[in-house]
Amino acid sequence: MNPDSVLARVADVIESRRGAAPGQSYVARLLARAPDAILKKIGEEATETVMASKDGVSERIVAETADLWFHCLVMLAQHGLTPADVLA
Repeated sequence: MNPDSVLARVADVIESRRGAAPGQSYVARLLARAPDAILKKIGEEATETVMASKDGVSERIVAETADLWFHCLVMLAQHGLTPADVLA
């Protein structure tokens, strides 16, 4: 599977949640409380990624990196950006 297409698919799902009720969608809740809620989550996930890397447990490194990337994709969506903008 092409990593670019996976990021684009996740970004599309995030965008589809933009109009959802904050009580029914985690992404909608983050976007409704932007930017603070999104930036707080990125900070938390970045710290957890650093700690996982320090511990050296591959599964935790992958899981925490996935969480960090997800929240970064939400931040991009908040600004009307996509993974393609980053990859360019």
